[in-house]
Amino acid sequence: MAGKAKLPMGIENFMEMRTGGFYYVDKTGLIKTLLENPGKVILFTRPRRFGKTLNMSMLRYFFEAGSDVMPFDNSKIFDGLEISKEEELCREYMGKFPVISITLKGATGTNYEEAKEMLRYVIGTEAMRFQFLMQSECLTEMERRRYEALISIDKGGDYTMSDALLKSSLQTLSQLLQKHYGQDVIMLIDEYDVPLDYAYRSGYYDAMVELIRVLFGNAFKTNNSLKFAVLTGCLRISRESIFTGLNNFKVYTVKDVRYKEYFGFTDAEVRQMLEYYGFSDQYDAVKEWYDGYMFGNLGIYCPWDVINYCGDLRDGSVTEPQNYWVNTSSNDIIRRFLSRADATAKDEIERLINGGHVKKMVHQELTYRDLDSDIDNLWSILFTTGYLTQAGEDEEGISSLAIPNREIRWIYVQQIRKWFKDESRKDTRKLENLRRAFEENDTAAIEKEFAFYLRKTISIRDTSVRKEMKENFYHGVLLGLFGNMDGWKVKSNAESGDGYSDISVEVEDQEIGIVIELKYAENAAFDNACKEALEQIHDNHYEEALADDGMTTIYRYGIACYKKRCRVVSG
Repeated sequence: MAGKAKLPMGIENFMEMRTGGFYYVDKTGLIKTLLENPGKVILFTRPRRFGKTLNMSMLRYFFEAGSDVMPFDNSKIFDGLEISKEEELCREYMGKFPVISITLKGATGTNYEEAKEMLRYVIGTEAMRFQFLMQSECLTEMERRRYEALISIDKGGDYTMSDALLKSSLQTLSQLLQKHYGQDVIMLIDEYDVPLDYAYRSGYYDAMVELIRVLFGNAFKTNNSLKFAVLTGCLRISRESIFTGLNNFKVYTVKDVRYKEYFGFTDAEVRQMLEYYGFSDQYDAVKEWYDGYMFGNLGIYCPWDVINYCGDLRDGSVTEPQNYWVNTSSNDIIRRFLSRADATAKDEIERLINGGHVKKMVHQELTYRDLDSDIDNLWSILFTTGYLTQAGEDEEGISSLAIPNREIRWIYVQQIRKWFKDESRKDTRKLENLRRAFEENDTAAIEKEFAFYLRKTISIRDTSVRKEMKENFYHGVLLGLFGNMDGWKVKSNAESGDGYSDISVEVEDQEIGIVIELKYAENAAFDNACKEALEQIHDNHYEEALADDGMTTIYRYGIACYKKRCRVVSG
């Protein structure tokens, strides 16, 4: 593929994207839509890894007057893109404004003081881009000293601005820039909600809310130097929480039609990218794994996944789709949901992972304090953060929610397995009963105890899922239980005899070996599935590795599962 554009894996700087030979999916139509639908403060909420940061960088390079900040020609990096066709808009707006552009992704800490220090760093570092203000003849001596206070650092390299100055820092910087340029300032704030998320989880939420409320109030509400501001984040935080009094404040979420095509990739954009790199034969797989999000009324793919998969295909490091999104966050929200879920909610999760829908009222405007107050709010957070998507809405505003694609479904399954393992560890009596049943070759007791756990967990029985995946689920449940058995040496898919057994166990102090083959019993045909499992054990001599390790007593179990039931035979 010599001569092809590089894939922009992890590239979030628009200038680098356009000058570094990277493939770029044109989202510059966002600029025109933004200018034709003016608002003083505009917030875009989208899940992580949907191009928010790159779009904010694009806005900066389009609007920013570059001569004092850095020498670049705006028109060259936008040449040939959709916005370049809007000649009148480009003449009026391109390269004409001072721009303050920050990301609050790093404005976090384990405590409030540490978070404030990081916020000083973020704002102080941005202020350092405008050091020409120190010599600006448009500013008074007093104003130049105000600027110096924004960028002043101590011997350790930390910014020294006071708390009072921090709270007015964005307003102060915009006032100084407006006076220097004679033009109102555009303010771009990416990942605005990250400091509040960290504060909530770390126990200083109230203090951080107050700081952000005052900072944003000064920057947006009482700032006559502001042209307009654009913010991005995952969550729409309640206006009463940090946006109090902002009357000209517009929010565009994944439910809104306007701006629907500017975050993430459309189907046409994915087809074009795959064709460009010669991967058109991968279209169906890419759609199954990474499509499925509904923004407004438009289907959207996760761009992070599509780009990374294409990159790995070019490198030859993979041949099938991988889960890229899972590594960009801890996915704690699903674990929190499972820990709070009652029997009804667990049934609803089971319906979702089996390809169904649930009906819920989505609350898009929340405070972080609301998150754990009601499990219905957690449904809303799963939606706004991309773990669920909207598959329709009725006349009463009730949303039909679904898991968007195979990648997110995989995340649910993994988190359910971790949750189930933690939950099952709590009931030591039931675990001991299961252990004893396997060690004593008591198939009736194994059936009883394993069925108990199957009723407690969330099963996969989607008809669209391959039989092997269903078997893998039950395999995972049993492995999770066995992981809590002290003194058991457990192996999964270990080579033995002429093949690979599903699970083998060595109880060394008793010289007992256990070999297990699991089958999914289609249409509840338990006897046939158990027979097939035992025949596979015998035909492939799975017990040989156990005998070689000195196990003198070996039990062979064929286990067949269907929905919440199981059958166990020994032979």
